[in-house]
Order: sequence, then structure tokens, then C-alpha cells
Amino acid sequence: MTLESPEIADKFVVDRRKPRRNEEVARAIRKTRERLAEGTGNPAYERELIKLHANAMVSNFPIIPFLSIVLAVAAVIGGADTKVLVWPLLTAVCYLPLAIIAHRYDRTEPSEIRISAGHQDFLLAHFVSGLSWVYFLTMSCENCGMDSLALLKAVVLLAVIAASAILGSALKGSVLATFTLPVLAFGASYAESSDSLVLTLFALLACALLFFTYIAATMQKSALQMLAFRSEKDELIAELETAKSMSDEARYRAEEANMAKSRFLASMSHELRTPLNAILGFSEVMSNEVLGPMNNAAYRDYARDIHESGQHLLDLINEILDLSRIEAGRYQLNEEPLNIHLVVEECCHMMELRARKKDIRIVRQLEPNLPRLLADERAVRQITLNLMSNALKFAPAGSEVRVRVGWTAGGGQYISVKDNGPGIPASEIPIVLSAFGQGTIAIKNAEQGTGLGLPIVQGLLKVHGGEFQINSKLREGTEAIAIFPSTRVMDPLPAIPTRAGAQSR
Repeated sequence: MTLESPEIADKFVVDRRKPRRNEEVARAIRKTRERLAEGTGNPAYERELIKLHANAMVSNFPIIPFLSIVLAVAAVIGGADTKVLVWPLLTAVCYLPLAIIAHRYDRTEPSEIRISAGHQDFLLAHFVSGLSWVYFLTMSCENCGMDSLALLKAVVLLAVIAASAILGSALKGSVLATFTLPVLAFGASYAESSDSLVLTLFALLACALLFFTYIAATMQKSALQMLAFRSEKDELIAELETAKSMSDEARYRAEEANMAKSRFLASMSHELRTPLNAILGFSEVMSNEVLGPMNNAAYRDYARDIHESGQHLLDLINEILDLSRIEAGRYQLNEEPLNIHLVVEECCHMMELRARKKDIRIVRQLEPNLPRLLADERAVRQITLNLMSNALKFAPAGSEVRVRVGWTAGGGQYISVKDNGPGIPASEIPIVLSAFGQGTIAIKNAEQGTGLGLPIVQGLLKVHGGEFQINSKLREGTEAIAIFPSTRVMDPLPAIPTRAGAQSR
């Protein structure tokens, strides 16, 4: 399957052919977040809530029957009629349908749950379970006082409503379906009583029913939010795993391509340099008329053009090879102590002739007493020549190029080359630092180049652990600064004692 397939191309992390890829990804993520943020009405969340409610009912099913047994036994010990023992049996019977339904939905896959049928089944089961509390609230006790019995019933029912609101919060309406009839039964059983305590307890139960219904609804919203966060987390984990796999695949392909490029350059460098040497040698012999005069002046010009073109091609090959070695991490530094100002001074002498042809003055500001720098002399020379070559290329006739060498604030050493050329827009600095990259002003106004000089400078400085900076303003000029770290600055060695000094001691 080729990269032209949109399904395959979309799986690559970096796809330069899709400039709007980031916008599409952001739009897709925004839609996913909106879908995940939906509350009620989302079928997936409704099914998950039914599953949560079923799991809660299955886990806590024995609590209510056990509570009814404890209360019934305590009532018999307190002197109540043995008829109260019927209530635990009725509680078990009334809660059994709820347990069966909960167990069935707990074992069902969420995708197979019908939402409306699940709500109806659970609400009906909750209503049936509430019948046991109707029996409890309508029970009478001849040996108990009316006020004490009513207070006990209200306290027990209030506690059970609170517990049911917490356990059954995942299902909307479960509290009302279970305890509306028991609260009404409590009020009906004491309808003929004019005791203020009974009326207060009934009002308290009614308000508690509404209050805990609200609490259950609030907890349901929290459960929905929890499900949304969990879904979002799962989506993000899946996206990260996919992105990681795509990144690994892209890295593997990039490494393969880089190895193929390195092998190609290594094999082609010899194949290209061999004929180039012949072209350069013979064209130089012809242009200089070493073997005899050439009667036609046009032929001499042609030979000179051939030599210059071949030299340009050879320089391009050398720069490409240098850049490829730097990018592959195979550039070997031949480190030695050197005086950076002496190297820069030699480079300035080498560029003097070129500067005079364009009527440009090279101004040197070289600090002479700098300590030695542990670096590759060939690399430092190449950095300086590349920076000066760029400056001379862009500087207008009659201007000056300022070359400085000195200390950095961090204790390192720097080489600065500044020109008065047209400058580089800030948005184009990353372009000129990329391989074969050239700014728009350079393309229009300057001599044509390969676009490899500054990337090579940046790569050589990186190998040395240094830093490359470009400060430029339009119509004012550009300053390129090559910074070597303080770790490469060598401390001066102590003077060797002379024989006369040793004898005096």
C-alpha cells in the first residue's frame, strides 16, 4: 500500500502535504470533547449508569433484609408482638425481585442493555421493595407509646432513605419510586392523630424525601461527569498509543531513509569527485594556456567558466557531505588548543581580496589576550569563512563588515560577523537555518548560493557544544554570532621555571 492512499498518509505523524492537518485534528478533538461532555441523553452513559446501579444493588442487597431482622428482633425483645417477625420475611420477598433484576443487568453487556426497559424494570422493582416499608410503618404496638413508636419509625425510615439515596443515585427516580408510598402510608396511619410530634415527623419525612431525591440527582450528575472523564481518559490513552506507534514507525522510516542517504552519499562522493578532478584540472590547463596559446578568446572564457562551475559543484558536494556527517552524528572533531583570534585573523586575510572587489572594508575587533580554546581548527576556520562569506555576499558596496572576537558573559568565547546588508525578517530566520533554505531578500538581491553555509555553522557549533545566534533588522543589517561554551576555554598553564630562577632558590 503506497503513501498516496489517504488512509495510510493520515497515519503519519508528520505529513507535509497536509498543511491543515493541525486544524483538522483540533476540530476532531473538540468534537470528541463535546460528545464526552454530554450528560443525560447520551445512550452510552445511560447504559453505564444502569450498570453502575445494578452493581450497587447486587453488592448491597443483604443490608436492608439484615437491618429488618435486627430491628424485628430488637422489637420483640422490647416487648413487641411476635407478629413483627413477619416484616423481615416480607422485606426479603419484596427485595428479591430487585436483586434478581440487578443481577441480570449486572451480567449483561452495556451494548445489549435497552435503556427504557432497564429504567422500567428497576423502578418497578424499587416500588415493590417499598411495600415492605409500608408494612413496617403501618405496624402497631400495644405495649409501646404512640409517640415513641412514631419517632422510631421516622428515624428508621429517614436513615434508610439517606442510605438508599447514596446507593441508588445512579438511577434517576429510584428514591421516589421506593419511598413515596411508605411516606404517604406513615401519614395515613396517623391521619386521625392531632399530636404535633406526629405531624412534625410526617413533614420531616416528606421534606427529607425531596431533599435526598435532590442529593441523588446531584450524585448522578457527578457519576455522569466521572463517566465522561473516564471516557475521555480512555480516548486520550488510545490516541497516545496510536501516536506513539505512528511516531515509532515514522522514526524507523526516517532512520532507514537517513542510512540510505548516507550510503548514497558515501558511494557517490567518489564517483563524482573523480570526473570533477579531471574537469577542474583540464579546464585550468586550458584557461591558463599551459600547453600553448589558444587563438580563440571565447574558448578561454569557456574553459574558465567550466573551471568555475566545476569548482562550485565540488564545493557543493563537500558541503553536502559535511552536513550529512554532522546530521548523522559522525563528524569527528580533531580537537587541539588554538588561539581563536589567530584563526579569525587568517580568515580575514583570505577574504580581503574578495572584499576589495566589492569595495567592502573588513573591520577587525579581535581581543588578543584570549586563552586557548580546545576545538577543531578546521571547523573553526570553516565557521568563520562561512559567516564572512555570507556577510560579504549581502553587504552593499562601500560598506563595512565588522568581525569581532571576545569573551561571552558566561565565560566562553565568541566570533561575531556583522554586515550592513538588507537584513533578514524574523519569520525567515528558521528558513535560512535549514538545509538549502534561503530568504526572499537573499534570493532577490544577493548572489546565488547553496543554502548550506549557515546550517553547517550551526551543526559544527552544536558538535562543539556551542550556540549559534542571528540578530537581524530589516534595512539595518545582520549579526551572526558563533558562541563556544566556557567548558572549552583552557586555563592558562603556569610558567616553566628557568634555570636561573631555580639556582636563586
